[in-house]
Amino acid sequence: MSTPTPPPPVAPARRSRAGAALLWALFALLLVVAGMFGWQHWQAQEQQQRSLAEQQRTALDARVDTLLQAQRAQAQRLQQAEATNRVLRDELLGIGQRAALLEDSVSKLADPDRHGAQSLRLDEIELLLGIGQQRLRLDDDIDGARRALALAAPLLDGLDDPAYLNLRQTLAQEQAALQALGADPRIHANALLERIADGIAGSAPPQPAPSLREPWYQRLLGRLVHRQPTASAGLQQRPDRDAALAALQVEFSLARAAVERRDTAGFHNALTRIDGWLQRLLAGSAGLPQKRRLLAELQAMPLRMESPLAGTSLQQLRALRGK
Repeated sequence: MSTPTPPPPVAPARRSRAGAALLWALFALLLVVAGMFGWQHWQAQEQQQRSLAEQQRTALDARVDTLLQAQRAQAQRLQQAEATNRVLRDELLGIGQRAALLEDSVSKLADPDRHGAQSLRLDEIELLLGIGQQRLRLDDDIDGARRALALAAPLLDGLDDPAYLNLRQTLAQEQAALQALGADPRIHANALLERIADGIAGSAPPQPAPSLREPWYQRLLGRLVHRQPTASAGLQQRPDRDAALAALQVEFSLARAAVERRDTAGFHNALTRIDGWLQRLLAGSAGLPQKRRLLAELQAMPLRMESPLAGTSLQQLRALRGK
């Protein structure tokens, strides 16, 4: 009779599954540990690279700053060199100009017309003619210009060079033109102003004489009340006349100042105001028409006198001397 075979054991299979699970757990733990270690290592490398990059950027910034400072210093040196070159160029130009002036002076000294007494006399004539022209131009001093030309004429006559014959004729014509202008209008204007101002301070307004044909009551009231038209009465009260006289003296001073400056507009305005004060101060006076005629003469008088030939002798002399 045959015996039955026993069933296979179950316990070893369970132990093999537990061991495999343990091995997988250990493997997973190792993977986690390796991952954490790899993450930390990667973070450390990243931090090191960032630190190195920061150091490199700092060094690069410092190098750029150094280059900028060197560039600024180089630009300053270039500006200084340019300024130095400009100064040297100006000095060279100045040396060239001085050399040209020296050459011109040497050529003038070599000119026989500029030697000796003739050169000095021409310089003196030119100076006198220039003074006369400036006296006319700056102050309208006709008398001063005449004296300057009168001093230059005998000096020019003393030159024997025939090249200055036309210059002598031009100078004579300029002198004749200045003599034809007559006296300085400022002298005549000041004289007329003195004639107008003469006698105004001591003048008094005319008082109407009492009429004997008027009734006794009108003569009696006439001592208390005075009746007269205001249009032609002028200033009767003493304070008003004193104030008007003071204002008139101010206007006379302004007119004289305008005459000295040859200010035609200011002179005419002052004469107009003087006429108004005279009509108020000398209303009804016999001398008022004469003074107003003098004012009209002053209004028509020119303060400036110009000669068309003024300065022609000086221009011709400079042209002959090559100036």
